[in-house]
Amino acid sequence: MNTVAIVQARMSSTRLPGKVMKKLVDRSVLGHVVNRLQTCRTLDAVVVATTDHAVDDVIAAEACRYGAGVYRGNEADVLGRYRDAAGEFVAEVVVRITSDCPLLDPELVDLMVRKFFSCPLVDYLSNTLERTYPRGLDVEIFTRKALETAFRQAHEPFEREHVTPYIYQHGDAFSLVSQTQDVDHSDCRWTLDTADDWQFMEAVYGHLYRPGQVFTTDEVLELLLRRPEIGLLNAGVRQKKLEDGH
Repeated sequence: MNTVAIVQARMSSTRLPGKVMKKLVDRSVLGHVVNRLQTCRTLDAVVVATTDHAVDDVIAAEACRYGAGVYRGNEADVLGRYRDAAGEFVAEVVVRITSDCPLLDPELVDLMVRKFFSCPLVDYLSNTLERTYPRGLDVEIFTRKALETAFRQAHEPFEREHVTPYIYQHGDAFSLVSQTQDVDHSDCRWTLDTADDWQFMEAVYGHLYRPGQVFTTDEVLELLLRRPEIGLLNAGVRQKKLEDGH
């Protein structure tokens, strides 16, 4: 089945505008996200889904620069954007990734895609239903059919903006599977929303990144054990709720 990672990206994030185009060592945050996904063995394509606003022309150009497909659609209706991107690239299974997670784990993506295909009749699999992974390693996998159903039936603004709430909040209508790990690292914040998060990412990449190589989750955890002050850089950042909007 055609398995496509769709990465949502835009320039107009409120807490750190233009964050995905900020240069992290030798390339943009978006460039790192795309390149890490391109090392996955289970993906047939990587697509960046951005808006049709002129301000996001740079997002589309950057995605092309790193060899990703591009789809452009409505800014507020991200669910609709995903549905149309999935149709454009003939995705039968969608892997949802956000562009502000430059520490995403390709090995985890592959593990979860393989698990998805090993589960009979599954509609949705994620490591966010019960959090045990660091925030910033979020992976959601769902069928094109589930996406189409959500597109038709989701009406609340947060359901349209965040793509998957209609699916995982309707466990009576969809088969949901949770991915967890034995060690709980859910208190780790590895995503990029604020200036404090940016300091954290710069520190991690400054220590671990080498061009042409993909450092691992274990290496990040080992770094934070050796240098606990790095983890404190963004420890006070509050994660926005679904209803908070952009």
